[in-house]
Amino acid sequence: MVCNAENNSKNNPPKPLFVGSDVYRQAAFGAHHPLSIIRVSGVVDVCRMLNWFEPGQYRDSPRASEAELCKFHDPEYVAAVRAADASGRVDRAVRDRFRIGTMENPLFPGLFRRATTAVGGSILAAELALQGQVVFHPSGGTHHGRADRASGFCYFNDPVFALLTLLEAGLERVLYVDLDAHHGDGVQDAFSEDERVLTVSVHEEKRWPYSGLIDDRGAGSARNLPVPRGFNDSELDFLVEHAVMPLGRAFGPEALVITCGADPLEGDPLSRLSLSNVALWRAVETLIAQWPRTVVLGGGGYNPWTVVRCWSGLWGRLGGQRIPQRLPSEVSAFMQGLESDLIDEDEVPSAWLTTLADPPNRGPVRPQVERLPGLVLH
Repeated sequence: MVCNAENNSKNNPPKPLFVGSDVYRQAAFGAHHPLSIIRVSGVVDVCRMLNWFEPGQYRDSPRASEAELCKFHDPEYVAAVRAADASGRVDRAVRDRFRIGTMENPLFPGLFRRATTAVGGSILAAELALQGQVVFHPSGGTHHGRADRASGFCYFNDPVFALLTLLEAGLERVLYVDLDAHHGDGVQDAFSEDERVLTVSVHEEKRWPYSGLIDDRGAGSARNLPVPRGFNDSELDFLVEHAVMPLGRAFGPEALVITCGADPLEGDPLSRLSLSNVALWRAVETLIAQWPRTVVLGGGGYNPWTVVRCWSGLWGRLGGQRIPQRLPSEVSAFMQGLESDLIDEDEVPSAWLTTLADPPNRGPVRPQVERLPGLVLH
């Protein structure tokens, strides 16, 4: 059972909250982009079909104001994103300077609203977490965004704003754990010199953005755990137990922000890790059990079947729901209707259409993983 507020009985914790928005039902990123797939809207639909939202659990995400955005982002960059969205075009000088309107970070109708909603959702999630809640905001996790430019499909960096909201409330120590397949470079660099925040990132080695090496500690407030291809459930369990948890306990955080990207899962086209979604759920639950004021964000994930199954199941686990062994026919039909340019139809196993929980992918803890705790704990 997940324990939430410090002033609540462990036997009767408050229900977790879900922050979302219908803005994510609108087409985005343009054709053939890795993020032009159903993700968060699919999670909401599946959870509604499974009756996993009780009254008051779903909260609509507000939009961040420009004044709020400028607490981290360069005002000229914020203005450039707004102007590009309003005009529907990006001058070459703007594109070169701010990296918007590129193949990586394309301009599309509604970009500014969508990006500001993601930030507003993370601010709201952090405000709710301060009240002792576990809050799931799967639309968040844009951890590559930079203060003065877009990067890695990320325009504004919403995890930064979740952390800033917790700090502005007076917290003195906040732990950030990034389980995305890609290094959380934007968040690390934003707080590299801030002793109030410890960033811990578990990510695939030799994968874009090619940062987060084992000896990279930023200015002292970062720890990185780069893992090899084929990273399995047993190896994640090992790192959580022997590296992430000890780092967190030594730091002593008052609140926690997690980016739980679905791209470390077996079958994601933009990574070569091999986790089951059950292993990710277990890692998140382990962290929350220790630090109950928590914001859980989404992040990467470029296979619509594995993303929707992972984040839907995570919401179910956070709320104490029973994960069905076989999906109801309505949900299975929905899963059959998903599409992706990066996944061929014959590569979609029946389990992605009929179940939520993956079979565990246990394996040996390889030497290159086994050595990591000793390198980050000292």
